[in-house]
Amino acid sequence: MTALPKRRISTRRQGKRRAAQKLTPPALIKCSHCGKLIAPHQVCPYCGFYKGEEIVQSPKLKVKSKEEKRTKD
Repeated sequence: MTALPKRRISTRRQGKRRAAQKLTPPALIKCSHCGKLIAPHQVCPYCGFYKGEEIVQSPKLKVKSKEEKRTKD
């Protein structure tokens, strides 16, 4: 025989048990420099700023010239 519950669990008791399993959304703030959403107390991965100071040098976007585009074709 398989195991069976002795009594039926009421919806109230079931809900009280499941209330502890609630997920909370991650805390996010806006970067003061670029305005993107980032985790608090961390350097912005997009611009490299933290509390208004540049901590990490962000990679510059490379602009392709017309000559470079022609050589690929």
